[in-house]
Amino acid sequence: MSSGAWAGAAVATVTAAYALGSRRLSTTPISSAMVFVGAGIVIGPAVLDIIDLAHDAAPIVALLEIALSLVLFTDAMTVRRRDLRAGGFLPGRLLGIGLLLSIGAGWLLAWPLLPGLTMWELGLVGAILAPTDAALGKTAITHPRVPTLVRHGLNVESGLNDGMVLPFFLLFLAAIPGTHYAEEGVVGVFWRALVLSTALGLLVGWLGGRLLQWSRAGGWITRAWRHLYLPAVAAGAYELAVVTDGSGFIAAWVAGFACGFAMRQHSTGADKERPDNTAEFTENLGELLAAISLLAFGAVLLGPALEHLSWRIVLYAVLSLTVVRTLPVALSLAGSGLRLPTVAYIGWFGPRGLASVVLALLVVEEHVPGVELLGNVVAITVGLSVLLHGVSAVSLAERYGRWHEETAAASRNLREGTPVTETPARRRLGQVDHPEE
Repeated sequence: MSSGAWAGAAVATVTAAYALGSRRLSTTPISSAMVFVGAGIVIGPAVLDIIDLAHDAAPIVALLEIALSLVLFTDAMTVRRRDLRAGGFLPGRLLGIGLLLSIGAGWLLAWPLLPGLTMWELGLVGAILAPTDAALGKTAITHPRVPTLVRHGLNVESGLNDGMVLPFFLLFLAAIPGTHYAEEGVVGVFWRALVLSTALGLLVGWLGGRLLQWSRAGGWITRAWRHLYLPAVAAGAYELAVVTDGSGFIAAWVAGFACGFAMRQHSTGADKERPDNTAEFTENLGELLAAISLLAFGAVLLGPALEHLSWRIVLYAVLSLTVVRTLPVALSLAGSGLRLPTVAYIGWFGPRGLASVVLALLVVEEHVPGVELLGNVVAITVGLSVLLHGVSAVSLAERYGRWHEETAAASRNLREGTPVTETPARRRLGQVDHPEE
């Protein structure tokens, strides 16, 4: 049997095994990310050597790009304007202030700890590790005892910051000599990757959403094909941007906003609040591909990185998950009226995941001079995040939830208790399991 067949068999086995025990594991500190990343390390070159980046680079990169595109599309599609109005001060501050500060803090902190990288390569480290992934700390945003305001804020932040960091990532790449983007220059990247890709995403997304509602109203489309339609829209936006030398990820992200808006704009009644569960299949597909992507990450990035550990890499990873996240969160929430335990909870639950992995692999493809060190830093940071945020999610959500209930009972002016209307559409790995649906 070829190595590719063994790899496929291993991926299928791990996926099926986790699925069978997923309900039981959801109440334990063992997260899906921990299972898939751990399995990836085992089947990678560090142990069984079934998968390695040298021989399987093309399918692995393709898998990760598809997964991130679907995640960007569905996360953006479910965001409504009211998400940023009702209790919107929290995601607004985290995205408008905290994200920029996180990129800057990660950039500055990398300078003394990661010698050998140029200024723009250090900027790449900050940008790659800035976006958060709610999937790695699932319980933190789904636990019913955690106030709605906090769950809502973390959910919206995670759904949007991976798309918002892309312009910084591309501009940093354009400033590094020898990369594909450097050939076009910063101005060329700005117009092609940012302006053109945004325009294409808006066009494809709006037209895709409008055509779907028109087809539904006329009774032309079946339920099964409605679920298959949205991945096609996401893929269309992505590929159209790629063939025009733009950014497929930005186009897919913007297309998600436009598609969701068009579907809601041309819906009535209950559909206006829930523009059908049409996105459910796309979300589940994105969730599956994201899990398999974490398995690939464990095999081709984390496993090899564990063999090249240094105190500088470990220290940066620890500080990235703590200081680089918590300090910007604290500064962005200053004067918001939120209590210290809430600020600390939000600051801790900023796990790094799929977006960081994909962006790191894109840097590998560009043959950036400091790619080995950069890749190891990202791998160790994400791996540590998978472990620490996964282990702490259940216990900290319980403790914080108890604090909130006790404080809310004793105080009428608790900002955390402000009612927020939850987004009805499910988000990636954000739903709470219910008994025997």
